[in-house]
Amino acid sequence: MLMAKKEKTVFVCSECGYQSPRWLGRCPQCSTWDSLSEEILPKERKALSRHGKNAPLIPLLEGKPRPVQRFRCGIVELDRVLGGGIVPGSMVMIGGDPGIGKSTLMLQMLDKLQSESPKIYISGEESFDQIQNRAIRLQLNDSRISFMNETELESILETLEKYKPAVVIIDSIQTIASDQLDGIPGNVSQLRYTASRLMQTAKHSNISVFLVGHVTKDGAIAGPKILEHLVDTVLYFEGEQKADFRIIRAVKNRFGPVNEIAIFQMDGRGLLPVGNPSALFLDLERTDRQGTAVVAVLEGRRPVLVEVQALVSKTQFGMPQRTATGIEHKRMNLLLAVLEKKCGKPFGFYDVFLKTAGGLRVDEPAADLGICMALISSLDEQDADLRTAYIGEVGLSGELRPVSQMQERVNEAEKLGFERIVLPKGKKTLRSKKARLSAFARIQDLVS
Repeated sequence: MLMAKKEKTVFVCSECGYQSPRWLGRCPQCSTWDSLSEEILPKERKALSRHGKNAPLIPLLEGKPRPVQRFRCGIVELDRVLGGGIVPGSMVMIGGDPGIGKSTLMLQMLDKLQSESPKIYISGEESFDQIQNRAIRLQLNDSRISFMNETELESILETLEKYKPAVVIIDSIQTIASDQLDGIPGNVSQLRYTASRLMQTAKHSNISVFLVGHVTKDGAIAGPKILEHLVDTVLYFEGEQKADFRIIRAVKNRFGPVNEIAIFQMDGRGLLPVGNPSALFLDLERTDRQGTAVVAVLEGRRPVLVEVQALVSKTQFGMPQRTATGIEHKRMNLLLAVLEKKCGKPFGFYDVFLKTAGGLRVDEPAADLGICMALISSLDEQDADLRTAYIGEVGLSGELRPVSQMQERVNEAEKLGFERIVLPKGKKTLRSKKARLSAFARIQDLVS
């Protein structure tokens, strides 16, 4: 009697896709604990010899390049973060915490999108009644939106080939599985295979596919990083669920700039675009102004003025606390060391808490100068001037350095009514009709 041949298995990390022949408690590639699960390896196929002509080589610089074709989705902020509109045949992945508004935004996009082709919403998590009730609450009125409740990949691909929609929403990619592979929906093999097949269909049939993805506890899209490498654009929702606004950031975009943001305000009608984001992150009517400074940062190509808040208090323990929200923790420590060494500020005896108003993440060096002034204002218990904006990078020796697009930042601050703008000395001449420009070479000069 012949014994059945045992199937080969491998242990795959659900976070990064690392493969190991045996189980490990901690993934050696991404350092995540208890993330390796056993999966059956697909059967090997015999390599087929290729006969015939190979694909011809084409000179790279021959002829004129064809411009990227786009069509507007009808939501100005979403068009901005996509780089100017939706590219036919592209695949976009959008991730965010549960309940933050991913499905709401996708339904609104389908409603605003002007297209003669069908528009399909495929959900593997919610029923028809749930989606219909949400559409009624959002006051959608486009009767060409179709719904499909399906989790089988092959059925979805048949529908796409039959109806040739302009845009299709898959909510969510972690619920889709193929009967060609073993394993439950959402495991590494299923995610990799289903996303690859959907990408092939999108490119072949010129269908724009939006994939809604779950996120891990760290805020990254669940599943191996190959998903983010495979798609054309990756969008992340930022901000807290209880806040009345949402921020969408492009962390990858093959057809436009990265780090571009779109800002929406949440109310009973859904997500409404915010035309002037600076007004959303500023409160210039406050009476308590200690530990506050306004910085001009770039979000994509858009200058945005953000309020930085600092709280410095005498430490009650031997080791001072350091907490930063919306600002990189290492950058905060670097600036504290510069202020203590070059300006004589004794931050080593104080707890420091730093955050950005509104929950916007600030990760560019142009905010250094404003962060320093907010910290000094809280330490010295002196009111800050909220009609002053700060622009500039602070070096390790205390020197102030110019940053990119200085004139655009100055123009934005002037437009919002700021009377004084503090910036580094530079060779380039900056102009302002209403605001007074104050230039300094070192942080020591400004502090003194």
